[in-house]
Formats: sequence, structure tokens, C-alpha cells
Amino acid sequence: MTALTLSTAAAPGLRADAIVIGVAKGAKGPVVAPGAEAVDKGYDGRLAGVLETLGASGAEGEVTKLPAPSGFKAPLVVAVGLGAEPEKDAGYDGEALRKAAGVAARALAGSKKAAFALPLTDAADVGAIAEGALLGAYSFDAYKENGKADGAAKGKNGKGPLAEAALLGGKPRDKEHKAAIERATAVAEELNRARDLVNTPPNDLYPEAFAAVAQTAAKEHGIKVQVLDEKALAKGGYGGIVGVGVGSASAPRLVKLTYTHAKAAKHLAFVGKGITYDSGGISLKPAGHNETMKCDMSGAAAVFAAVVAAARLGLEVNITGWLALAENMPSGTAVRPGDVLRMYSGKTVEVLNTDAEGRLVLADALWAASEEKPDAIVDVATLTGAMMLALGNRTFGVMANDDAFRSAVHEAAEEVGEPAWPMPLPEHLRKGMDSPTADLANMGDRMGGGLVAGLFLREFVGEGITWAHLDIAGPAFNEGGPFGYTPKGGTGTAVRTLVRLAELTAAGDLG
Repeated sequence: MTALTLSTAAAPGLRADAIVIGVAKGAKGPVVAPGAEAVDKGYDGRLAGVLETLGASGAEGEVTKLPAPSGFKAPLVVAVGLGAEPEKDAGYDGEALRKAAGVAARALAGSKKAAFALPLTDAADVGAIAEGALLGAYSFDAYKENGKADGAAKGKNGKGPLAEAALLGGKPRDKEHKAAIERATAVAEELNRARDLVNTPPNDLYPEAFAAVAQTAAKEHGIKVQVLDEKALAKGGYGGIVGVGVGSASAPRLVKLTYTHAKAAKHLAFVGKGITYDSGGISLKPAGHNETMKCDMSGAAAVFAAVVAAARLGLEVNITGWLALAENMPSGTAVRPGDVLRMYSGKTVEVLNTDAEGRLVLADALWAASEEKPDAIVDVATLTGAMMLALGNRTFGVMANDDAFRSAVHEAAEEVGEPAWPMPLPEHLRKGMDSPTADLANMGDRMGGGLVAGLFLREFVGEGITWAHLDIAGPAFNEGGPFGYTPKGGTGTAVRTLVRLAELTAAGDLG
């Protein structure tokens, strides 16, 4: 993991492999951003012109490298685009800083130390830059020669991450700046752990293995953990989780993580879909749709990471995390289309499509979470391809049984830099799940499939409990090239949203 430091040193005298500065897109060309004054002076105040000559415009994600000025101990200057220059007296927003730091960290992979001279005016800026650097430096090399899961070792095919990021302008003795570093470290480390889990091949990450990871982390951070194995699940009547997992040689698990704080006044429940591999079951996925299905446990990874991060931060809120873990495989023992499952809530579900399995495991976990009467439940799942068709690959959908809570979740997501969009739960779509055989079917109208899935889940939320559903099918796994602080592969989507919801709840700012 990249080490973070706060530094009051001047850029010219700092020993580092590179100095990172920001450049914005101005009305008449690139504009050197605040924080880079000493670097600009080294170029006799002509840095913007030099950058423009080299083709820089200040556009978001742009990287321009140039030799450092004479007299600087660092040999290299790395200028990263911040996007449009803000209006006079307005600062750069946190997401712009977060993305720029992430881009720089990726560009400097393999370097020992980089000095970040990005715009920094307060603790919020410190947190954004620190978080971006830590997330951008992520790499997954566990399955490369001499590699490690956190990329700490330089593998045969990789450079390894940036070793140290020094934030110039940061105040090492300032309590708020130190707290911002500590928060960024806890959140980024746990988010990167979620990325590791998503990226781990399914032959090594199956339900029992995931449960073991959760048990180890829980012990380390003072979190209570309970694991229900296949026998306990069957005995307890968890028909959804058992039904999905029965076709696999790797048995299902339901993991309950409990973080409590002595001063907590509120209780949140987070529920995560944890299908460690999704073949589609008997309703087998077509060729070309199986290769990335190790990511179908991204919701559970996000919940796990968020609970651990909350514990590390000591947030004054009680949180219960539920990881519904199963592997969806076709076999002679697998659930068939037409089978009826009796869920943990007592309701029966006719399975019309075994590839609509995530809602089945979530249904059991949602009802179990509801039994504890939390103040709110938030579930996270890579649930439907329909949500990807609606919102693309970088935005997740937010549904809820309470409009105000849906808005609060959406605002929290946008605040931390996770693109999200509020989605409705149209009542007329519920009828499509009527079954002549069971209480309801696991499929409904094809059009609006993401909303139908949300309506299905709502059936398993306890009466009077506020609930939101995050469908992260699009942004959970990045099949394209890296961008900003987002790597190729597992992204850790929703971790920061859940942590922010926990912080708001602890502060009494979430309804």
C-alpha cells in the first residue's frame, strides 16, 4: 500500500522521483493550478506556455511529463489535468482532485516517492488527494510471478505501485489534516481489499473462502462474526440461499458481521449479494457472458469493506453486514426453472430463470436483517443487466421504499464521487411477478427488468423499515482501460457510499 505523508517542504528542495502539479483548462489555454507556484517560478512563470507547447490542455485525465527546472532535486514534473478552471474564488472540487491524484499515482507506478503539489486549502482537499493517490496506485498482481495481492512486490509483468505520496501544503501537526489522512487510509485500504476479492479467481474465492476472509478481518478489528454453513442454512429455512447454492460443489454461506459502538443511537444494516461465480445455473449464460462472472460478489465485497472501514474509523453507529454467499452452477442437483423455493420469510418463489439468482439470496438476507429492526437497510448487488442498459457502465441505480431516503443515498454517493441515479419502483410492474403456483415468481416483465428486481427485493423487507437498493451491475467491474483512480477489473464501487451513509447516520444527519 502506498504510504502517505503530509509535508511542509518546498517543492524545489524535496527529494522525490517526481513532483505532481495540477493544470486546468482555461478559456485561453492551460492554466497552472494553485500549489504549483514554486514549480512555475522555476520555469520563469512560463510553465503554462511550456505545457501548451507540449500539447497539454488541462483536460481531465491528461498527463504531461517534463524535466524539472534547474535546481530542483526531483528530476521530473508530472502535470495532470483537473478539467475546467473553476470560477474566481471557487476552489477545485474534491472529485477533480481525487481523479487527478489517481491519474498521477498510476502514471508513477514503480516510483519510490512523488510529491503532490495539487491545490490544497483544507482538510477536505487533503482527504480527496490522499484517497485518490491510494486508489489510483492500486494494482492486482497476486497471480503474476513474484506478485502480491496488494501489488507491493514488483512482478514480472508489473511495475508495482507508487511507494510514497507526500502531500505538499499539508500540515503534519494539524488535527484535521491528520484525521483526513487516517480516514482516507482506512477507506482506501478496505476498498482496495474489496477490489482484491472481486479480482480473485473463483477457484480460490468460493463461499467458504470468502467467509474465512471475513472471519479473519472481523477478529482483527473487533467485529463480531457469525457464519451459517449449508446445514445451518437448511435447518433455518433459508430456501433462497440454499436453492441457489445447491448445484455447486462449493456450499453456500451466510455471514453476519456486527460492529457496535457504545454511544451509537442508530442501527444500519448492509446486505450484499455474494455470488462468487455465476454460470447462470440451468439457465446457462451464453458464450461471452461468463468470463467476468467472478465479479458477481461485488456487493458482498462492498458491504464487507464498509463494515470494516466503519470499525477502523470508530463511527458512532451500529452496523450489521450480511454477506449472502453462494456459487450458481448447473448440475444434477441444481435448482430448475419451474421449481418453487420456500424463502426464509415464509413466502414461496417460483423460479422461472435460474440466472435471476441474486435476488433469491438477497431475499433471505434482507429478511434476516429485517428481524433485527434496524433504522434502515441498504442492499448492494450486481443484480441486473437491465440496469447497465439504462445507466451504462459507470453509474449505479438507487431504488428505495422511501423517496427521501433514496435522495439521501443518491446525494451521499455523489458526494464521495460515485456516480448514481435515483430510479423508481413502478407499482404496475409488480403484477408481472404473479405466479399461479407460488406467492411470486423471480421474474416479471422483461422491460424495466432492473426495476422489477427492485420490486422483488422490496417484498422481503420488513414492514415499516426504511430500505434502499443499489444495483451496481455497471460500475462494479471495469472491463475497459483504467481512468482516474479506477483500475481495470474490480472497482470497489459502493464502499465509499456505504461508509458515508454510516458517517451521516453517526452524526445524526441521515433522517
